[in-house]
Amino acid sequence: MTLIGRMREVAWGAICAHGHWAASMGGAAIGEPAKLVVEHATKRYETRSGLVHALEDYSMRVSDGELVCVLGPSGCGKSTLLWAMAGLHDLTSGQVLLDGEPVTRPHPQIGMVFQEANLLPWRSLLKNIHLPFEIKHLRPQDHSDRITQLLERVGLLGFEHKYPRELSGGMQQRASIVRSLSVDPSLLLMDEPFGALDAFTRDEMNLLLQEIWLETGKTIVFITHNIAEAVFLADRIMVMTPRPGRLANVFTIDLPRPRPLEVTAQPHFFELVAEIKGSIDHGDSRADAVVELV
Repeated sequence: MTLIGRMREVAWGAICAHGHWAASMGGAAIGEPAKLVVEHATKRYETRSGLVHALEDYSMRVSDGELVCVLGPSGCGKSTLLWAMAGLHDLTSGQVLLDGEPVTRPHPQIGMVFQEANLLPWRSLLKNIHLPFEIKHLRPQDHSDRITQLLERVGLLGFEHKYPRELSGGMQQRASIVRSLSVDPSLLLMDEPFGALDAFTRDEMNLLLQEIWLETGKTIVFITHNIAEAVFLADRIMVMTPRPGRLANVFTIDLPRPRPLEVTAQPHFFELVAEIKGSIDHGDSRADAVVELV
């Protein structure tokens, strides 16, 4: 496992272990209560090579039940922002609020899906899903109906006793989604979860995520640097500037739901992608400032 992968695994474990602890702003939809609020988030941290200024005065609001994508060039602070939302690290200044309460450490109502599935290789799929319950000293058997329904919903029923090495990348990420949803969070944070998948599997996962979101009504914040993915999934898209990340633009996506894959071939879809692409500031053309069109 890579060092970054190990860091994500440790962070995910922290979410479970502490689950008992209870520009202009991207506003929530008009008339809708704010589920998640980020107010003037600034983050600076020291590395071996010097000070990194990751975020600067970033603010946004997300309505209850909304699916919001945060989009920007690689290295702009998207993941830093998401980790702050999850309570996995402190902000230098500013705050994150969930249902009006400050998020200062991992919260039982927040689930997180990382870029890598981070399944423990010595545990079966089902035992990996049981892990957050074990860490919280809960009986997974008491939640077996929900787990079974989720496994069936994502097409993994019958694979409960398979090990990660026996599963494809897409299947492993489906398992990580089940693991996060099995504890029934009200907010799901997703950090480029499909970025490493091939194009066909990525399309399947985007369809699956949309279906799960429509069925459950969960509030989702989805990080990506893929514009087409953001347009397909989102109610609104928050576009960030290059590092230090600020909120540059907010786009409301007016495509009707549910959205079939065929919508990605429609002229209006291309217009939205082109408009958002044209709004993105690539800064000083750093090598890591990359945004994918598709």
